[in-house]
Amino acid sequence: MPSSIQVPMVPVVQAFRSDLPTGVVSFPQGRDVLQVLWCPFHHDFPASPWPVVFWRDSAAVGAVLPTPAPDSAADAWHVPAPCVVHPERVAEYPSLDLPEDLAEAWQEDFHRLEEAAPLLSYAAHLAEAPSTKLGGYPDWFTGSGEADCEQCGRPMSHLVTVASWECDGASWRTWLPIEDRDEDGGRAIPVDPTGLDIGGVGAIYVFECLACPDRPFTHWYDSD
Repeated sequence: MPSSIQVPMVPVVQAFRSDLPTGVVSFPQGRDVLQVLWCPFHHDFPASPWPVVFWRDSAAVGAVLPTPAPDSAADAWHVPAPCVVHPERVAEYPSLDLPEDLAEAWQEDFHRLEEAAPLLSYAAHLAEAPSTKLGGYPDWFTGSGEADCEQCGRPMSHLVTVASWECDGASWRTWLPIEDRDEDGGRAIPVDPTGLDIGGVGAIYVFECLACPDRPFTHWYDSD
């Protein structure tokens, strides 16, 4: 997209501190609303929608204006359908980000798990939660990435994942909420309620630096 063209940013995630389980996100002092927006066009590097992060004080917000319509030339698969979310805390563990010594030490345990429960695997069912989420570990699609702060050099923390799908043909067995299953325990809802298509079934991972006062952020793009 030419830099001289200005288009409305698309709202992607909005979360109030009061609606989130304690400790999931570290809000800056005096802020209680997290907003993630992005430019819905492809970019040369990375070839993805380009996210920005805003921390706001809900008490300081005046009249809320209507959300501007996305640019008519925007990629439709980068404009999410409106969804109401009901956040809940889940326990998860790293797989691709698991330290090498632990991954090697636990290989026998993973093997025994898959022998005892052939439909389950550590990476798909017991490690990172798939889907759009706040905090936790990135559920890398093609391979582990990393993000270091350009200001202080420290590793940045995962803030939010915006995913194309909430789960896939394997991970839904443990990660699909009970209320989203049919009477036989199968999937009762689409796995892509937002209609997003980030490079197929990929995701955008947003990271922030908690060590720097201005909370700089960056992102990774992962696709098939």
